[in-house]
Amino acid sequence: MKLLYAPFGLLSSVLGGLLAGAVLKRAWRTIADEDDAPSARESEYGWRQVLLAAALQGAVFGAVKAAVDRGGAEGLRRVTGAWPGD
Repeated sequence: MKLLYAPFGLLSSVLGGLLAGAVLKRAWRTIADEDDAPSARESEYGWRQVLLAAALQGAVFGAVKAAVDRGGAEGLRRVTGAWPGD
């Protein structure tokens, strides 16, 4: 079952990354009224902004990854009757 799920899991991971990027961009626009979150090497931002952006990015990407993985596993279970992680 894990082998059957592998291609679907890879595709859903890519789509999840795109979704997470869009969610992060919108969240940062709401928080800081800027289009993109700062990276650690951008000198015009202080520690507070850089660390907040990194924490938000980690939370968003982690939550989206978990949601996509879980949704994919449940979808495969509905189709095949078997859970891909077991």
